[in-house]
Amino acid sequence: MDALLVANRGEIALRVLRTAHATGLRTVAVFTAADRDAAHVREADEALEVPGYLDVEAIVAAARDSGAEAIHPGYGFLSERAAFAREIEGTDGIVLVGPGSGVMEAMGKKDAARDIAVAAGVPVVPSYDLDADPAGFAYPVLVKAAAGGGGKGMRIVRSSSEYDAALAAARREALSAFGDDTILIEKYVEHGRHIEVQVLADHHGNVVHLFERDCSTQRRHQKVLEEAPAPTITQAQRELVTRSAVALCREVGYTNAGTVEFLLDSDSGEVYFLEMNTRLQVEHPVTEAVVRVRGERIDLVEQQLLVAAGRPLDFTQDDVTLEGHAVEARIYAEDSFGGFLPQAGTAELVRWPATPFGDPAAPVRVDAALESGQVVTSGFDPMLGKVIAWGADREEARTTLVDALDRTGVLGLTTNTGFVRALAAGTEFREAAIDTAWLDHAEVAAPDPEVALVTAAWVDAVLHSPRFSDRPGDPFATDGWRVAGPHARTLVALETPEGRRELRVDVPGHRVDDYFVREHRLADHTAVLSLDGSRETAYVNATAHKVEVAHRGQRHSFERPDAFADHGPAVGDGTLLAPMPGTVLDVHVTVGQQVDEGETLGAMEAMKMELALKAPFAGTVTEVHVAAGQQVPLGAVLLVVEADSAG
Repeated sequence: MDALLVANRGEIALRVLRTAHATGLRTVAVFTAADRDAAHVREADEALEVPGYLDVEAIVAAARDSGAEAIHPGYGFLSERAAFAREIEGTDGIVLVGPGSGVMEAMGKKDAARDIAVAAGVPVVPSYDLDADPAGFAYPVLVKAAAGGGGKGMRIVRSSSEYDAALAAARREALSAFGDDTILIEKYVEHGRHIEVQVLADHHGNVVHLFERDCSTQRRHQKVLEEAPAPTITQAQRELVTRSAVALCREVGYTNAGTVEFLLDSDSGEVYFLEMNTRLQVEHPVTEAVVRVRGERIDLVEQQLLVAAGRPLDFTQDDVTLEGHAVEARIYAEDSFGGFLPQAGTAELVRWPATPFGDPAAPVRVDAALESGQVVTSGFDPMLGKVIAWGADREEARTTLVDALDRTGVLGLTTNTGFVRALAAGTEFREAAIDTAWLDHAEVAAPDPEVALVTAAWVDAVLHSPRFSDRPGDPFATDGWRVAGPHARTLVALETPEGRRELRVDVPGHRVDDYFVREHRLADHTAVLSLDGSRETAYVNATAHKVEVAHRGQRHSFERPDAFADHGPAVGDGTLLAPMPGTVLDVHVTVGQQVDEGETLGAMEAMKMELALKAPFAGTVTEVHVAAGQQVPLGAVLLVVEADSAG
């Protein structure tokens, strides 16, 4: 194998390209028109444009035309498409870095995978026949798509009265996402932990496990924090899941890297097989951080390439050990404290706590492709990157991650960085008490905006005090401050989500309301303030109309009052605005139609999330501005409802 084509984009494409370069391979990237200037295009030795990342024929043709002898699919997109694997198998001189199409097809369907697990002696979740009377089910049950994953096509059903609607919704979602509406009905475990085992298998009959990960911190089946090893399982449970994972691989004839997922029932202690992911997982870095092979770290992508090239594994199970603990936080483009709505826009300023894809042995690792100035759209998965921390034990890894997220900042669009920071710093995660359902019910408190507001006010005052800058009006020109000059007191008015706030800033005395700025430094958009009792670091971006601050990962945007010329429709006036950029899935109403309060008027989708558009009150639909299939930006007027007249 001399050349590798990577059939993906973003951070996973970069991840694979870096290892391919390190092993001496010539690399080929594919890209769509929107990604012409993307980081993975610049990283590859050669890049070819394709109509889409799901275009099987175009990607295989790109590999053939570029002389690539192997294709790595990353994760997502075509990584678990058996049709893609079959197309490659039918092309001379090209191999897939992954399992064969037959294995992918068998394990990609949850119903078929379940049968294989039973044959391998692996425990499975109790299930129900789809044709059975739902009145006889022991609720709650989980209705889930047999194809695909990522939480799509899944519904928790707690009574027979909810069953029909949940089944229809799951089928619709599964058909849209995977082209297959086959559904399974299984027991729903109320209090469970999501445990998964990393496996490696070659073409010579060798299969090893690389221990387990815990991915229980998830919301609506979307993982948020992952760690390795699992902090709560017993040795007996570990032996069961690792032994079962290896047995399953042998039963199906699996090759390359894969992940076998299990659900541990916290109430009973029982362990059940869930599914197998026939690809590299998003969370593979935590395994790379803690697994040692004869004392050395492992590179899973390197192992994938070696297996694809026909090489046997050069180690046995006895050579595999664990060292320390690792925790990973996924950084999503979403407003976690605003209904978890997807976000889009330009990432005006991006700061990571380490160089992306830097030293894999460093305590903090960042896998990310997001850069300052990059446009984030709703057309792709919302994950922007991952921050991974290693420590000698779990508590050291956790506190290292919290510190790393404090040093992570994205301005220009909202991310979940502040949310995952709050989770990692919280008591529940520290005590390993979060199960798979916790985030669906728990309220995570939004970060206090006070320090961010103080920082914004301080920077805003400096913007209007040119004597403190080498270049008048530029607050980012110097590293440090001069305190000479006459005393000047400045009133700073900023608009926050809670309303107008006014702070008096002493310059150069540096007093901000009850905060006294004892030390200060501002350079390269980074503000370091020593306030009474604390030293705070924040990332700042000031423009003509607002000051944005990222503090402890959370983005805060403060508008200057004079920027508010038009506030748009007043709250409660019946105007439904697009809460996120995305696609209108359906519109159920027409102009003149009477609607009840809370009635669903339509639906839209962005970044794997479907949102119902509901009537704010009873009334008449007076305006309909959108149709199914239409792309809309954030804040677009969708529908208008006029309230019924009183009396």
